[in-house]
Amino acid sequence: MIRLLYLLICSTILISCSDTPVFSEYKSVSGAVWNKDDVKEFTFSKMDSLQGYNVFINVRNDQNFPYSNLFLIASLNTPEGEVVQDTLEYNMALPDGTWLGKGSGSIKENKLWYKENIVFPTSGVYTLEVSHAMRKNGNISGVVGLKGITDVGIEITKNNP
Repeated sequence: MIRLLYLLICSTILISCSDTPVFSEYKSVSGAVWNKDDVKEFTFSKMDSLQGYNVFINVRNDQNFPYSNLFLIASLNTPEGEVVQDTLEYNMALPDGTWLGKGSGSIKENKLWYKENIVFPTSGVYTLEVSHAMRKNGNISGVVGLKGITDVGIEITKNNP
């Protein structure tokens, strides 16, 4: 009886700690060149208004990505019309040039933190728009065609404290 109870408790802990995505979607970048005007848009709904969530921006890059970091602009649009916009910077490579992320081939996948323990208090459709904001040092105008990014996505998981 004690073993059964112990097994039940362990199973409950493992299930509650799951980081299985409640939403996951990728958008391809045409020709592995991400145009600065190509805003990747993701819509999701049916979020539990009492649950905290972790939101990640997922980026796949190949060896043609010429930088060690990545600047993104993320805009979260709520059902009420409120827009929360963030400028984000992520490291994509170590100082020695070694790519960060997962993957053993020519494509690396990076799971980048966007929002931690965010609550979506209103039912309805939320939209997350992601675009790149890369600039070369000393240039005011941005990079028009960012090479080496193959896919952009988002992933939402439940935050289980």
